[in-house]
Amino acid sequence: MSPCCSAHSSSLAETADTPVRPGMVWIPGGEFAMGSDRHYPEEAPIHRVRVDGFWIDETPITNAQFRTFAKTTRYVTLAEVPPDPKDYPGAKPHMLQAGSVVFAPPSRPVDLRGPPQWWDFRFGADWRHPYGPGSSIDGLDDHPVVQVAYRDVLAYAAWAGKAVPTEAEWEFAARGGLDGAEFAWGDDFTPGGRQMANTWQGRFPHENLETDGYARTSPVRAFPANGYGLHDMIGNVWEWTADFWSSRHPPAPGKACCVAQNPRGSAEQDSLDPGQPQIQIPRRVLKGGSHLCAPNYCRRYRPAARHAQPVDTSMSHIGFRCVVRGAGSPVSSQA
Repeated sequence: MSPCCSAHSSSLAETADTPVRPGMVWIPGGEFAMGSDRHYPEEAPIHRVRVDGFWIDETPITNAQFRTFAKTTRYVTLAEVPPDPKDYPGAKPHMLQAGSVVFAPPSRPVDLRGPPQWWDFRFGADWRHPYGPGSSIDGLDDHPVVQVAYRDVLAYAAWAGKAVPTEAEWEFAARGGLDGAEFAWGDDFTPGGRQMANTWQGRFPHENLETDGYARTSPVRAFPANGYGLHDMIGNVWEWTADFWSSRHPPAPGKACCVAQNPRGSAEQDSLDPGQPQIQIPRRVLKGGSHLCAPNYCRRYRPAARHAQPVDTSMSHIGFRCVVRGAGSPVSSQA
């Protein structure tokens, strides 16, 4: 076998002393077709990728889990801290207050080329008050935490002894063993008319029919798990990954034998937004789509879909989950 595509089989080896990790699922690793040539340009090209085995959280991190972390560590999220003026040259002083971005649906049809028509930066919006002052997470313990910036995700992961998944790890897990399928459950978006994920039904952004029963986030186990037993890999909330953003996937290797092993994303400098050269804020890859993804806008409720997100920006539809690498495969409690 060519050295360029040799598998790191040692990381997949079963060990007799590796415990089952509560709340996590073991993904044995393997090779798959990453990306898509059928939808948005940033998803292309399809290319073969191999990932080592890893553990991944069964669901997105919930409000209850994040509350435990914040209470234990007295952690303060980025949305709770007023922005530093030097990071935002030209910003109006009155805007440099603690807050975050909230979905605010308009009451009528609007031009879909204008996201500011349905996004609102609200002072006082944070993970405890996801839609601004007056909102709360009371009764939402089993909903995914939102309004977390990338710094907050890293802090939680470090506290939990975990890591943020790479884009390749996340996509492999989301596919649930269905290599090449359109969705995490197959090729039919609503098999038998059943809603398989928390997405938008109706004409985005003004008409939400709530056919799936939810206007915003939903409990993390409200919809069926994929083939690996993972919930909410599609819909509900976008999820942070560790990779820096790139406008396209790297081209496939010239040799058919060579498959990228545990690939990582772009360089940090390349992730900057060329449309805002005055703001040097890196962007990371989000995966999975959210409850705001609709047939008429943002058809990104698919494993291959991806989106760029500035690391300093939290929003009311972005959450995360974690992984543990290199820990060996699980030992059954009956073994």
